[in-house]
Amino acid sequence: MRVLILLGVVAAVVAGIYAWRSQPVPEPLSPPTPAGGMSPATPSPTSSVTIYITGKIREPGVLALPAGSRVVDAITAAGGVKKGAKPGSLNLARRLVDGEQIIVGQSAPPGSNFVPDAGSATILSLNSATADQLEQLPGVGEVLAQRIIEYRDTHGGFQNIEQLREVSGIGERKYAEIKDKVSP
Repeated sequence: MRVLILLGVVAAVVAGIYAWRSQPVPEPLSPPTPAGGMSPATPSPTSSVTIYITGKIREPGVLALPAGSRVVDAITAAGGVKKGAKPGSLNLARRLVDGEQIIVGQSAPPGSNFVPDAGSATILSLNSATADQLEQLPGVGEVLAQRIIEYRDTHGGFQNIEQLREVSGIGERKYAEIKDKVSP
């Protein structure tokens, strides 16, 4: 009887060691290769943004900047604002969009497709403005523009400008800054 118990214990230990050693070992995966086994001929569309910057800037022109760059990055890449000039109420923290035109310290020329900055006389409609247009308002960034759009969509649009106060992130000070630049 003792011999059978001893053989059972030995068999259990051997089975345990075998089970422990037969566990799979994770191996790192190699990056996937593009179809056809070749690298893409064109760069990824999200790798950079190309913009045209003009106005009261030292070196106006077309710039290619990394994706995710902001207006302030574009101004810096263009040599900065001219001496004595100010960017106005241009939202320096707004992310750049590929193919856009940034006019620093001036309003857009007549007939251009440019969305004017908040310092111009154009009144922005809260019920039809895009996120990019809303970001041109003073103190309105990407997140707040999205909140305004969500409020507009869930409440059937803005009936009056005072409803902006109901949007999360718009306090009395921010409301006072933008109320004259928008319409329902």
